[in-house]
Amino acid sequence: MSKEYILKTENLGIDFGGLTAVNNLNLKIEKNQIYGLIGPNGAGKTTVFNLLTKVYEPTRGKVIIDGQSTEKMDLVAVNKLGIARTFQNIRLFKELSVLDNVKVGLHNQKEYSLVSAIFRLPKFGSAEKEIESEAMELLDVLGLKEFADFKAKNLPYGKQRKLEIARALATHPKILLLDEPAAGMNPAETAELLDTVKFIRDHFQIAILLIEHDMKFVMGLCEKITVLNFGEVLAYGDPDDIKNNPEVIAAYLGSDE
Repeated sequence: MSKEYILKTENLGIDFGGLTAVNNLNLKIEKNQIYGLIGPNGAGKTTVFNLLTKVYEPTRGKVIIDGQSTEKMDLVAVNKLGIARTFQNIRLFKELSVLDNVKVGLHNQKEYSLVSAIFRLPKFGSAEKEIESEAMELLDVLGLKEFADFKAKNLPYGKQRKLEIARALATHPKILLLDEPAAGMNPAETAELLDTVKFIRDHFQIAILLIEHDMKFVMGLCEKITVLNFGEVLAYGDPDDIKNNPEVIAAYLGSDE
């Protein structure tokens, strides 16, 4: 019986001028799997995220989400197909409330006409009530409900990270891309985030692909890992395979000796 892959790439690559940033990348991420993408700075990890979400158009190869190729799709269409992401540098609407930040993510899931919105017709009112209710449910699930009326900028750093994840989840993704979610966190926040990511996978039944430099975080969380170096796959395997791989140790992890 063949495995079900929520995300696959086939010989994915991109060139910028004469520079190959990513080459011949073949990812296979199963449904509900937590998968790590690691490597040194400049290895091409965030470029991969930009390819998967159609910020960049691949020079070659394919991205397939839940069996459907994203060829000729734009960023919005790919998001609706079931992929969402967070960013290395938190991108919230800092002057908006915590609740409104999540509602922004939900608006692309509801359909009503411009006329309904302008004249506040019943269909618009019904959709807005659904959006607010679902946003509050998301905040409750992620432990942010009590902060619903706070401005996003006034949340502690760790909770801002959670809010960005909540907004991404509002788009109903089948796979969530986290770009260095533990960056800038203290050990307590990182430990809480690790539990949060596991909870999100289990509660929402989605796959998670993450970029992260905190190796304790990666090894304690990911079931499979791909290591990139200069845009090429250096290694692939489970956490034990990766941390004991001599090439990975030499290029990235370093040695304890």
